[in-house]
Amino acid sequence: MSDKKIIFSGIKPSGRLNIGGYIGALSQWVEMQDKYNCVFCVVDYHAITVKQDPEQLKTWTMELVKTYLAAGIDYKSSILFKQSDVSAHTELAWILNCCGARIADLNKMTQFKDKAGKHQESATVGLYDYPVLMASDILLYNTEIVPVGEDQKQHVELARDIARRFNKEYAEIFKVPEAVVRKEGARVMSLQDPTKKMSKSDEAGLGCIELLDDIETAKKKIMRAVTDSDSVVKYDLKNKPAVSNLLTIYSYLGNKSVKEVEKEYDGRGYGDFKKGLAEVVAKFLQTFQDKYYAISDGEVMDILSSGKDKAAKVANETLEKARRAVGVR
Repeated sequence: MSDKKIIFSGIKPSGRLNIGGYIGALSQWVEMQDKYNCVFCVVDYHAITVKQDPEQLKTWTMELVKTYLAAGIDYKSSILFKQSDVSAHTELAWILNCCGARIADLNKMTQFKDKAGKHQESATVGLYDYPVLMASDILLYNTEIVPVGEDQKQHVELARDIARRFNKEYAEIFKVPEAVVRKEGARVMSLQDPTKKMSKSDEAGLGCIELLDDIETAKKKIMRAVTDSDSVVKYDLKNKPAVSNLLTIYSYLGNKSVKEVEKEYDGRGYGDFKKGLAEVVAKFLQTFQDKYYAISDGEVMDILSSGKDKAAKVANETLEKARRAVGVR
C-alpha cells in the first residue's frame, strides 16, 4: 500500500441494495478511492448473525460484489474481498473478545437492542457479539478512516476503545480508527414514510427503490412518493421531511446541488418535481444496471480470489503481532 491513509468498509450480503445504500455508502466509497488506500469487504460472517438461507446467501454475495463493481469500485486499486475468505477476521475477533472487549461495552450497543427487540434471550451470541468482529475487521488493516452511517458510528467507537485498551495492556499494535459520516444524504428515507430509513420491507416495496428495480416500476414509486402539505419544492428537514428526502435523492443521483434543484423547480409544484426526479432516477438506474449485468460470475470469482490474497497478506501480519502480544505465539 502507498502512504495514503487506509479506509475499511463493508456491507452485509443480506438482501439487494437500494438507492439509499448507494447514496449513503457506495457513492462515498467511490469518491474516496483516489484519496485513500481502500479496503472494501463483503461481510458475510456478519450476515449469519441472523438465520440465512445458505443458497440465497451465496447469491446475494455474488450480487453484492457486482453491485460494488457497477457502482465504481476499482478492484485493481482497492482491495475487494469476502470476509469469510480471510480467517484472520474471526481469529482476531476471539483474541479481542478475550483481550480488549468488555461485557459492559456490548451492553451499550443499541443495534443489538433494536434488532433483538423483546427476544434478546433467544437471539444468537453472534448478534450480541458482532461489534467485536466488526472491530476485528477494522483493526486488521491498520485502518485510519471508517466511512459509516450514523447507526454504525457507535461500533467504530467500540473499535477505538478496544484498540486503545489492547495497545495499553499488551503492545502498541493497532491504529485507532476514526468514523466518517456523510452528513447530508447519509440516511435516505422511505418514499412512503420520511421518518423511517429506506428499507426493502417498506409498504410492500413502495417506499424503497432497489438498484435492480425495473425502470418503469421505479418511476412509478417516485410518482407515488408522499410529499408535504404545501407545494413548495424546498429543503427543510424539520418542516418538510418528505420533499427534503426527495431533494436529497435528486441531488445525488442527478449530480446537482440541492440549491440548483430548488431553483429549477421554483414555482412549479410537486407534480413537475416528481416527474423530473423520476427521469433522474431512471437514467441513473439504467446506467448502473447496464454495468451490473455486464459482469459475469466468473469475473467475480477471479476478483475475489485476487482480493483474498491481497487482504490476507495485510491481515495476517497484524494477526501475528496480536498473537505474539498476548502470548499464543
